Amino acid sequence: MPSPWSIGEDDTMAQTKISPQAIDLEFARTIDRTLVHRESLAEVFLTDSRQVDEDTYAVAAFLPRSHAYYGDHLLTPAAYDPMLLLEACRQGAILGAHRHYDVPLDHKFILTHMRIRIDRPELLTVGAKPRRVTMTVTTSRRVRDDRITGIDYAMRLEIAGFEFGSAAIGMRFKSPEGYMALRLRNRDGALLRSTSVPPEQSPGAPVAPHLVGRMLPDNVVLCDAKAERSGASAVLRLAANHPSLFDHPQDHIPGMVLAEAARQVVHYGALEVRGVSAVKSYLTELSATFSAFGELERDITLHASIGAPEAASGPGSPLAEDGITYTAAGPGEIEGLPGDPAAAPLTVVADVDVRQNDRSICAVGCVLTGVHGR
Repeated sequence: MPSPWSIGEDDTMAQTKISPQAIDLEFARTIDRTLVHRESLAEVFLTDSRQVDEDTYAVAAFLPRSHAYYGDHLLTPAAYDPMLLLEACRQGAILGAHRHYDVPLDHKFILTHMRIRIDRPELLTVGAKPRRVTMTVTTSRRVRDDRITGIDYAMRLEIAGFEFGSAAIGMRFKSPEGYMALRLRNRDGALLRSTSVPPEQSPGAPVAPHLVGRMLPDNVVLCDAKAERSGASAVLRLAANHPSLFDHPQDHIPGMVLAEAARQVVHYGALEVRGVSAVKSYLTELSATFSAFGELERDITLHASIGAPEAASGPGSPLAEDGITYTAAGPGEIEGLPGDPAAAPLTVVADVDVRQNDRSICAVGCVLTGVHGR
């Protein structure tokens, strides 16, 4: 069943069909970390970008074979994390704004939405060498008084010339003064907090890592999780000292942290309510829309509605011909014949409402696809 979270024509816009392989992109070294708003070089995944035309540019990304955060998963054989790809896309959006559209380096970037869909997960199996990813990025720019105030990005993702997925990101830009005025107005004048001095959080029981597809407790961002009739709920665990989630001090909860928390509560609910384990399921779609900043001093709760597993079909389905399913774990045998619904990998569609102070601040949709490994 096609997912309601699929990226449609409104998100992808009219993408230029120019393969980044035809552009002389470099992979020898990472770009200046300040161009993607990172402090640590280990958190920079881009190596180059080139302008194609007024509305389009290409980006090169280098995916590490191992990473303390993005590589910490139970799925075997190992596959590149879609959240790593989404982070690379986010960095590609920031890079393009600065390098190709002259958005000042001191401006603040506000994330409005982000989406990713993986259509060919077999290309994301971790192999003997790091993966080189290229993206064709098409932009729709918002301009006021001859200044770019925001960009909506549509991205086509490729490995070795093979398209494997797509993404869409929305960002709005504010001067330091404009950003501060916005934040203080939203907080009724209350001074901003910072993760450099982690705020107190309500005590809670951290979720066991294996329940959310992780091995390391430090990478779990949920506490007080519980199964519900058709889903799950949890409280965000604010890991303010995490070197990847909080690469530098923040005055709010980053959108990527909220997205990861949503994925984890979906994995938890899929296991507890639907019997679908993170050991054999892979995130093939994620869509997040942000309506307010996540503040640091109040608890954030997540409420997931988990649909019943269904046979995968349509775009993004890993079902292939000849009785083989190509999955995030590599080619694997499946039972049944092509076209047999019993043979298709199962998908789980979930909606997550992220709430703070009795209101929704973010809506996230996730699709998990079952993996049949050897």
